[in-house]
Amino acid sequence: MNRPFSRILVVAALGFAAVISALVPSTAAAATVNEIDRIVAVVNSEVITSLQLRERLAQVHRQFQRQSAQLPPDDVLERQILDQMIVERAQMQLANDTSLQIDDTMIERAIGRIAAANRLTIDEMKAALVRDGIDWERFTREVRTELLLSRLREREVDNRVTVTDAEIASFIKNNPDAFSSVEYHLAHILLSPRGGDANAMAALRERVEQVLGRLGAGEDFARVAIDSSDAPDALRGGDVGWFGRDRMPGLYAEVVTSLAPGEISSPLRSADGLHIIKLIDKRQGEDGGSTHRIEQTHARHILIKTTEILADAEAEARLRALRERIVNGSDFAELAKASSADLSASKGGDLGWLNPGDTVPEFERAMDALKPGEVSPPVHSPFGWHLIQVLERRTQDVSDEFKKNSARAILRQRKADDAYDEWLRQLRDSTYVEYRLDTE
Repeated sequence: MNRPFSRILVVAALGFAAVISALVPSTAAAATVNEIDRIVAVVNSEVITSLQLRERLAQVHRQFQRQSAQLPPDDVLERQILDQMIVERAQMQLANDTSLQIDDTMIERAIGRIAAANRLTIDEMKAALVRDGIDWERFTREVRTELLLSRLREREVDNRVTVTDAEIASFIKNNPDAFSSVEYHLAHILLSPRGGDANAMAALRERVEQVLGRLGAGEDFARVAIDSSDAPDALRGGDVGWFGRDRMPGLYAEVVTSLAPGEISSPLRSADGLHIIKLIDKRQGEDGGSTHRIEQTHARHILIKTTEILADAEAEARLRALRERIVNGSDFAELAKASSADLSASKGGDLGWLNPGDTVPEFERAMDALKPGEVSPPVHSPFGWHLIQVLERRTQDVSDEFKKNSARAILRQRKADDAYDEWLRQLRDSTYVEYRLDTE
């Protein structure tokens, strides 16, 4: 349901701009502040200001300077960024309206993972951000936003996606080369109809002809994608990265093998609109042959989840006490049945045979460091605190299981991506939006 536009909030925003202007002694400076702080869009009862838009624009400029890529004119780029900010703001409003929360601990852990992934300490990452002109407070806000949007997608879309055994069997049967080791680097342009009538379709055909004409004239694909594509990755020049055929959308998988690096497809039609894809490059990936032997671990665990009542320190202390009892001879399975908050509690915490990647990284690292029979100290993961015991290990040929698990992951991701795109369209359609970017 559309929420009514609140005039009061806009007046408050304009009042805030006037206060800042009063603090600036120069007339020219005051004019600059008025320009910076004007409203460029209204999203339900909230506003997006020119200052916020310019900050995001500067961030995109810095990103593309590092990539030595050519950007379209700022007026075209501003509209792309503003549309992205509008959809993001609508999602944030829904998250806040439905009491979806991200606490400080989750943000700290996410920042720690980002630093570790870049092989930096927290202090080194802070220094790197300063060099890029990004202060720490702004960075933590952006991390919180990303976490919130990710949690919202999980709740509204991903957790509702199901894949049946029949779908998995059909995929394996009809895609015998789906697990080929060849990987493809793709970029794409999506042109969606803006409306549902004949005029909208005519306008879409005209846009497609314009895009094809620019590409045919040799214009850079990334530049055309930035100022033309309706896909969320438009600001990355439409670059979607490296994929095996098994992990790319089925529509793309059908044509990618017929393209040579550098070639561009003819328009492909889907429910979203018309797609134009470019094969940037291809390479031989990791072995995708018919034999897959992996080391499996048979493990069990006890999970204690933190809550508003039970803090991290107390959960960790409880597990330390349980570990001491296990070391002194108490039965792990009985303690798991009595204490674990996981669904495996009824089985004494037994998780069965685990493949690499079946558990979250924090759990897997701790599990891999144990010898059979050993019990870990308390281990923290996004799910809570764990005691882990490794029972045994084995090397197993999982070729058929590998294909089934891969097919399930492929189909689930495709369904989730399609469902997410549709969900975003519905959210955008139900959101009150007033553009003021071109209003003086």
